[in-house]
Amino acid sequence: MIEIKHRETGAVLHTVQADTLIGADLSGADLSCADLSVAYLSGADLSGANLSCADLSGGVNLSGAKLIGAYLVGANLIGADLSGADLSVAYLSGAYLSRADLSRADLSGADLNGADLSGADLNGADLSGADLRGAYLSSADLSGADLRGADLSRADLSRADLSGADLIDANLIGADLSGADLIDANLIGADLSGAYLSGAYLSGAVIIPGWKMIKEA
Repeated sequence: MIEIKHRETGAVLHTVQADTLIGADLSGADLSCADLSVAYLSGADLSGANLSCADLSGGVNLSGAKLIGAYLVGANLIGADLSGADLSVAYLSGAYLSRADLSRADLSGADLNGADLSGADLNGADLSGADLRGAYLSSADLSGADLRGADLSRADLSRADLSGADLIDANLIGADLSGADLIDANLIGADLSGAYLSGAYLSGAVIIPGWKMIKEA
């Protein structure tokens, strides 16, 4: 049996009648302020777990946790700490985070290789140094997000809102940015080789230090 506890009070928030959280059904569970970090739960392996519509807000600690192939559609992850978490592709199926609320979440250094974040709210999220290779971010809200040094090569960012995002030194090789909103984004040092920018809005974007785009592509 595993008890998921409040990270500050130690109160039991949810009980799982199993010895592992792999593939656990936590859909709709109220896990606000829970501690699901590697430091607290040995291994913190939630691979394949169903966390759809779960409440993981309140700065829930998922630092270093394994969420490979986890199902997080519609989950509330506002302010969650996912730094160093592994949400990468597993058996051709990445973590499902479409429409999840990850606004202001800490995803720095997280492995989101191939993850489905389409339509997700990542407003103001910290994705610096994150591995987002081949990730699906179509129509996602990344406004004001920190994407410094993130690897977004071959990522689908079509129609994504990247207004005001910090993309300094980001890898955008082969990324699909068609119809994306890059207004006032900082792209200094970003590698846009082979990127698809048809219909992208680049007004006010900074690509060269001290120089802003005044026309939209």
